[in-house]
Amino acid sequence: MTQSAMSVADIRKTFLDFFASKGHTVVASSPLVPGNDPTLMFTNSGMVQFKDVFLGTDKRSYVRAASVQACLRAGGKHNDLENVGYTARHHTFFEMLGNWSFGDYFKRDSLKWGWELLTKVYGLPPEKLLATVYIDDQEAYDIWHKEIGLPADRIVRIGDNKGKKYASDNFWMMADTGPCGPCSEIFYDHGEHIPGGPPGSPGEDGDRFIEIWNHVFMQFDMQPDGSLVKLPAPCVDTGMGLERLAAILQHVHSNYEIDIFQGLIGAAARETGCTDLDNKSLRVIADHIRATAFLVSDGVTPSNEGRGYVQRRIIRRAIRHGYKLGKKTPFFHKLVADVAALMGDAYPNVAAQKDRITDVLRQEEERFFETLENGMEILDHALQGGVKVLPGDVAFKLHDTFGFPLDLTNDVCRENGVEVDEAGFQAAMEQQKAKGRAAGKFKMDKALEYSGEGNDFVGYDHLTQESKIVALYADGVSVNALNAGQTGVVVLSTTPFYAESGGQVGDQGSIFNDTAMFAVGDTQKIKSDVYAHHGALSTGSLKLGDTVTAHVDAGLRAASMRNHSATHLMHKALREVLGTHVQQKGSLVNAERTRFDFTHNAPVTDAQVREIEALVNAEVLNNAATHARLMDIESAKQTGAMMLFGEKYGEVVRVLDIGTTTELCGGTHVQRTGDIGLFKVVAESGVASGVRRIEAVTGQGALAYLQNLEDTVAHVAGALKTPVVEVTERVGTVLEHVKALEKEVAALKGKLASAQGDELVNQALDISGVKLLAAKLEGADTKTLRDTMDKLKDKLKTAVIVLAAVEGDKVQLAVGVTTDTTGKVKAGELVNYLAAQVGGKGGGKADMAMAGGTEPAKLAAALASVQAWVTPKL
Repeated sequence: MTQSAMSVADIRKTFLDFFASKGHTVVASSPLVPGNDPTLMFTNSGMVQFKDVFLGTDKRSYVRAASVQACLRAGGKHNDLENVGYTARHHTFFEMLGNWSFGDYFKRDSLKWGWELLTKVYGLPPEKLLATVYIDDQEAYDIWHKEIGLPADRIVRIGDNKGKKYASDNFWMMADTGPCGPCSEIFYDHGEHIPGGPPGSPGEDGDRFIEIWNHVFMQFDMQPDGSLVKLPAPCVDTGMGLERLAAILQHVHSNYEIDIFQGLIGAAARETGCTDLDNKSLRVIADHIRATAFLVSDGVTPSNEGRGYVQRRIIRRAIRHGYKLGKKTPFFHKLVADVAALMGDAYPNVAAQKDRITDVLRQEEERFFETLENGMEILDHALQGGVKVLPGDVAFKLHDTFGFPLDLTNDVCRENGVEVDEAGFQAAMEQQKAKGRAAGKFKMDKALEYSGEGNDFVGYDHLTQESKIVALYADGVSVNALNAGQTGVVVLSTTPFYAESGGQVGDQGSIFNDTAMFAVGDTQKIKSDVYAHHGALSTGSLKLGDTVTAHVDAGLRAASMRNHSATHLMHKALREVLGTHVQQKGSLVNAERTRFDFTHNAPVTDAQVREIEALVNAEVLNNAATHARLMDIESAKQTGAMMLFGEKYGEVVRVLDIGTTTELCGGTHVQRTGDIGLFKVVAESGVASGVRRIEAVTGQGALAYLQNLEDTVAHVAGALKTPVVEVTERVGTVLEHVKALEKEVAALKGKLASAQGDELVNQALDISGVKLLAAKLEGADTKTLRDTMDKLKDKLKTAVIVLAAVEGDKVQLAVGVTTDTTGKVKAGELVNYLAAQVGGKGGGKADMAMAGGTEPAKLAAALASVQAWVTPKL
């Protein structure tokens, strides 16, 4: 890189400043997890955050925009993972420079400004640039040739090169129908010394001519019959790879030679100890630390599904490349500080979360390093002997036992010229899934077949409702009547019962008339708008068409509503206290409590719990009214409402204002926040990697919880014979006394062990110059066995020692072998031999091993067998 080369930071700033001077609003990079597009796993281009604008379902306060967008392509359709580090321009994470016009300027300004920025501002030689246009786009051709002055031999017309009309590298389509249009790509010529031909030629896949900027002109609406209708307000969408542009401006050929990657490669070399800065593994690590750091900052933590699994794959691929360089201890997380230093100014969220990102990656790294070495040993062994194909069952074992994603195994095999039997891998995966399904089967009601109209749900406003029976089921089969003593399902024309959804359990209550009483134990959905009331008929009979009264248990409903409303307030508090990375991962709301699972990589501290409780109870005391509104999904998004429970929402949704939160939720809620009464967290735990669980109670449940705590404290105070207010001090005194007694007992045991050890020395046998001792120590615990073992080793010098102790129905075994004898006798093997005889198992190293057992009566025989087992080995 030359002295005058422009840095990546300067390139970003220059781009945004240029388009700001052209009347563009500079928009911040959106998260890597798309907030408005469930069809995408990750944000893969700059236009993702503007997709709704192009579709006409959203409108911004500006008509011109520019941004530098963080992008990721490492899963699904856009997956460059296996090429990363091995080519000049493949990345998982990259930055996209883009400018947009929403019905404002069009081709002329877009192309002229593009040319001005590249040649006048960035100073690229005009003779090094060429452009492509769609074959029918004469307008773009004329702008390039007649107005900008690009010679005809550097303008390439690209036709329908993908099999049908408009299927072209230079015709962009959002989908099979809808907004579309031609595009014009700008290429840079790296020079004749680089292999490859211009776009549209047989050698276009070479590295000489590299696309740097694509200008998409959305001017048509593709119809179902393949015809084009002009859009009333054509738009512009451009995208330019920052890394590719930086390579050109910094006078290097590979993206990995630009300043930001040189900084990260240097950091990777520092942490791995690799001195060859051209090593491909350093490139992989440098690329992957950007991707994983940004993913964590946007709320994605490693897991075994979805985005979290892609994150885990990238992390483990980086770790394996560090291992390949000889790094056998965690190192990857230490690079987060370098990412923050290099990119924190442009992406403040990454800098602000530096410590949390480091911690998340450290935990994942430590977890994988526990199994990496064993997994690599198995893989290396399987690849010996000139094998050409790695068996699928081996690949599956690596995945299932050692956490090797299949693409990681593929990486290693590819480096060794070996293919992976992926069909065999998938077969093993399916076999395991089948076993899991078989083991997890339990009795369920048959799926209920219902073809009638949906229910009219009135449960937001009424708990009692007169209705008619429109369907009855017994044993999962449709019937005309239910009789006393039968369990079954009742479907009503109108119901006040809330059916389980959104984490909230279904209502309970009763359905009755003058002659029959049906106790409803649960309410579930058959379809999205059909509620089924599950329960038992205690008296009389119910028939199709009967008029009945449906009555919801008001007490249970009120308790569930309090907990559900508190869950919304708690979610907001969690995000305020722990950070905006907190996302809901599951919930259960019933009359007893609320249980909420969320993304977070560390236990919630007591101080944080107190802060969360304070925030929620402040909302409760504010006693704000709850408001619900029905609106279309797009309007709801404009309110900023959060989809708390991640339901599959329809076109019309229920927007709920609870306290200071706005949520999309179809559940039942309190009328005012004060109705919650009191909010108290009762449990916090981890349920999966990067997922925590909080449980809380409200109202009467919170009161009962606190009263139980009072009873517990009073009981403790009584047992300690001290007033409640002095319990803490008294417990401290008792614990200090217990510790003192424990020290005294330990000292006495030590003396006993020492005395027994002195006596045991004389009992040792001499077998071929090795002292052999097998004995039982009376009153010894595990620590005593270890201490006595150390003393006996010192005294016997060259020895095999077995010590045992019995406490109740438990046996403890300790086997020690002096270092000079471990070549003949392994402590781990001997302890397993003995443990098997006393109903237990154990393990350890060659010089020291421990085991437990449950059959004390067999200990004497086991100790007597030691000599026969050891002698042949000596």
